[in-house]
Amino acid sequence: MYTNLRHLTKKGLFLLTLYLFSLSFATAQSPHTDWFEDARFGMFIHWGLYSAAEGMWKGEKLRYINNYAEWIRYRNRISKEEYGQLAKRFVWDKINPEEWVLLAKKAGMKYIIVTSKHHDGVALWDTKVGEYSLPKLAGTRRDVIREIADACRKHNMKLGFYYSHWIDWEHPYAWDHNQELTGHVTDEQFDEYWQEKAIPQLRELLTDYGDISIMWFDMWIPYQHSIFKKQQLEQAVALIRELQPNCLINSRLGLPTDARYVDFETLGDNQFGSSYVEHPWETPGTIAHSWGYNGQEKEWKSTAQLFESLISNVALNGNFTLNIGPRADGSVPYESISRLNDIGSWLSKYGEALYGNTGIKLHSGQHDWGKITRSVSKNTAYFHIFNWPLDGVLRVSGIRSRPQKVELLLEHGTKTLDFTLRGPLLHIRLPQAQRDPFVSVVRVTYNNIVLDDEIVAESTFGGFALRGTNAKNSDELQHVSYDGQRPSHIRTKNGQTIFWELYLPQPGTYRLDLSAHNPTEQDAAVTVQVGDQTIQGIIAPCGKVVVEPNQNNYTDEFLETHIGEITVDKAGKYEVRLHKQDNGDLWLNRIWIDRVEKNSGQTGTLASDKPLIIEKINDKL
Repeated sequence: MYTNLRHLTKKGLFLLTLYLFSLSFATAQSPHTDWFEDARFGMFIHWGLYSAAEGMWKGEKLRYINNYAEWIRYRNRISKEEYGQLAKRFVWDKINPEEWVLLAKKAGMKYIIVTSKHHDGVALWDTKVGEYSLPKLAGTRRDVIREIADACRKHNMKLGFYYSHWIDWEHPYAWDHNQELTGHVTDEQFDEYWQEKAIPQLRELLTDYGDISIMWFDMWIPYQHSIFKKQQLEQAVALIRELQPNCLINSRLGLPTDARYVDFETLGDNQFGSSYVEHPWETPGTIAHSWGYNGQEKEWKSTAQLFESLISNVALNGNFTLNIGPRADGSVPYESISRLNDIGSWLSKYGEALYGNTGIKLHSGQHDWGKITRSVSKNTAYFHIFNWPLDGVLRVSGIRSRPQKVELLLEHGTKTLDFTLRGPLLHIRLPQAQRDPFVSVVRVTYNNIVLDDEIVAESTFGGFALRGTNAKNSDELQHVSYDGQRPSHIRTKNGQTIFWELYLPQPGTYRLDLSAHNPTEQDAAVTVQVGDQTIQGIIAPCGKVVVEPNQNNYTDEFLETHIGEITVDKAGKYEVRLHKQDNGDLWLNRIWIDRVEKNSGQTGTLASDKPLIIEKINDKL
């Protein structure tokens, strides 16, 4: 997979590429992507000579920062000849690629992408181009690519090939990052590599192994920033379209992101979606850190984390292609198997909530309890609950339609649930105990799904957090992301007004608290208007707060200030405006608005009109 390059400011280039992709691809989508969008979950397999090194060379661990085991030849400066000797470590009488396909099928995956040739330039199949292939180096007649292709057909699994077309450390004229120091190959030399190795090998892969569903390339910058010429990449596209007309091409090919060339967008490694997009896209992700097998691996992701990644992507109309890195004997680490089996068990019960699903165009972080997916073919929404509400009420914001039926999905059957709808705020009464140890699912059937996508979402225990990200004029604001110490916030400009749309579900009194940092030495005056009611507040100067003691570790403090109350005589929509009155700075974290219960001084409401009683446990500690 791709790695950081200091000189290229790759992250900026990659994000720019994705942005341009979104602009151009939204209006031109391939007709062959339906199966890909229906599948939603696939397996990546990184397996090659690097698998036999296991992240260690002559007693030394991987060098440099990314710790990807498949980069060991480049990172540890290994010669081509010594690297080739790793082929002797493969245990062929134990290697059974069909077991990988069966693992993917049991996990509920619908397609497999295998590294036919990674950056090391070693072909996994017995290529007729040169002598640097795994079968030749290992002295075996086994063709792992053919075995995988046969197993995929046998088990009804779509097959894709990863092919490193840009980087190839075996060929003297292919790209190698170190050429920035040792001297670039010429355009003529690179074209020699392209015409004599890359194109013939692509032709072999596209001709000899039956139907190929995906060709997955791995150049993370536009071709203009590489040694490639546009016509060379167009040559690859033409070859694929000729030999495998239904084969999909991913966006790391390097060409302009037009559907003539590219069928789906590939985000960065382990980069997940942040907003709903119309065109097909995927996240390539790892269960651990490394892609190829690393015997020193310590960074295993939890099953719950993988569930959240998969479901969150589908909720934004995306796929999740999850990697395994088998060893040189074909075995897969237990940590990978156990997590995939857990996911597969869940999908066997609740797969209707992901396969053939897309998302709903609400804020990506709309709900703090989980995510929403929606069936493409039916007016059915699925509420995926990561955090089961303690008070037994699931609060859903932004859908105005009245449900026809609300059901909790069980391992066998369903349980009908009661609900209350007030405007775009839906309250669903849940059983006290969650039904699945990972993710519980509520299925909601509608006649038609009508959204109210600008309102601020209700939080888990009631109340509303007004932030920069859910403001109506969010695009006009200066956002500062959470940096590990200071919370995410917006920095107001002189005289700037921030707008939110809020639905208050009941008449009554609501309390307003404002969390902000005042970096000046003077009081900051603010005005908050809710409907026709106005509150004026003063935010005192804030200093620093100690993050960790005895380390000179301080950060800007964000203080919460109670700025007043409002009273409304009816439920309904209200516009909230925050205006900074003077020219000083103010860093706004949030405004918190919650209903005050009569005679209790407490806040929060249940699905009925009864108050939510929050026990004051602090008095007992």
